[in-house]
Amino acid sequence: MLFTLKFVVIELRIGCKKAATLCPEFSVVEDISMATTSLPAADAQPASISAIGRIIGVLFSPKATFEDIVRKPSWALPVILLTILSLGVSFSINQRINWRAYMSEQIEKSAAGASLSAEQKEQRIDGGAKFSPPFTYAVGLLGPILITLIVALVMWGGYNLLGGANTNFATSMGITSHAFLTGLVSSPLFILVLFLKPFGTVDLDNPVATNVGAFLPDDAAKWLVSLGKSIDVFTFWTLILLAIGFACTNPRKLKGSKSYVIVFSIWAAVVVLKVGFAFITG
Repeated sequence: MLFTLKFVVIELRIGCKKAATLCPEFSVVEDISMATTSLPAADAQPASISAIGRIIGVLFSPKATFEDIVRKPSWALPVILLTILSLGVSFSINQRINWRAYMSEQIEKSAAGASLSAEQKEQRIDGGAKFSPPFTYAVGLLGPILITLIVALVMWGGYNLLGGANTNFATSMGITSHAFLTGLVSSPLFILVLFLKPFGTVDLDNPVATNVGAFLPDDAAKWLVSLGKSIDVFTFWTLILLAIGFACTNPRKLKGSKSYVIVFSIWAAVVVLKVGFAFITG
């Protein structure tokens, strides 16, 4: 088809040139025929980023990486990596924590501890020391996928309702799972702290001092400690990545700071619930 068109155009040019020598008014036809031969170039599509490239890119070039994730969502590899890291943390905790001493300390700190007899305390310590190691491994195995699912669901609903993103759950999973890859930094840091500190001395409630709660006095109110723990470097890093990622789902509706307002509003609502619960039970 294209070859035939070109042949006709060539014949037309030859005929037009002959006609132009006899009648100059026909020279305009040649310009028209030349214009018909130019075809519009197809828009070049950006090269797709590999799964490994996305793992690296989300930490160093998040906008371009999330744009690629929105075009073709994926979440399996980041969840697998986070699960491996989580199991590594669980193993390290079980290696470096004296569960009997830890359970005894928790019972003494609790309000109910004062009303327990020595025998009751011992029974609780024995049960906690026996139950804690397998429970820690279970959390390490199931925690990453469950947390990713819950957060992806909340963000999916939040951005569709509040921002009109009109995105789907698979895209939300892709963005959320990659945003949680801040764990590639925080988890090894946690493991390092576990092995640097003397055996059994790590505070599991706040092992890495990356939040305000680590700098509060020991007798601070529970609600204040809960608030302080929420103001965390890695939490904010993850929230920023979520905002960048979901902004890519609909740049027209989520332009400027709107994506950041949505994600930090959702975070603030969760913090209010946590602090309120700590206030009531404290």
